[in-house]
Amino acid sequence: MQVIKIQGTDDTPAVTLDVNKSNPHLEISGRSLPEDVVAFYDPILEWLDDYAEEPLKKTIFNFKLEYFNTASSKLILDILLKLEDMYDDGKDVLARWHFPDDDEDMEEAGEEYADIVEIPFEQVSYSID
Repeated sequence: MQVIKIQGTDDTPAVTLDVNKSNPHLEISGRSLPEDVVAFYDPILEWLDDYAEEPLKKTIFNFKLEYFNTASSKLILDILLKLEDMYDDGKDVLARWHFPDDDEDMEEAGEEYADIVEIPFEQVSYSID
């Protein structure tokens, strides 16, 4: 399976889609407000389609976003819906939504996503030092 590693910028999140049996690493982090949101997220969605054909025993996708715009919110939902499809096919899937403990907006965004998709969903707060 091809590895996707995208370095984050001020406007685009860092993305790591790297699956191996000892340490699967699926993560999106940082700020998401790309100029062309569809062009940015399409390779990620295509990768998830390929991965869903032969996923690992357990798939954990970590969302560690500091900020995302409205256009990105739809594509984040698309990622979660692909995870939901895998879950509906009997796969072991978990979404982890990480947010700073003082950021109510990001906490609420995670809660809203958790209400929309029917997959195991963890809210993980952390403190910024």
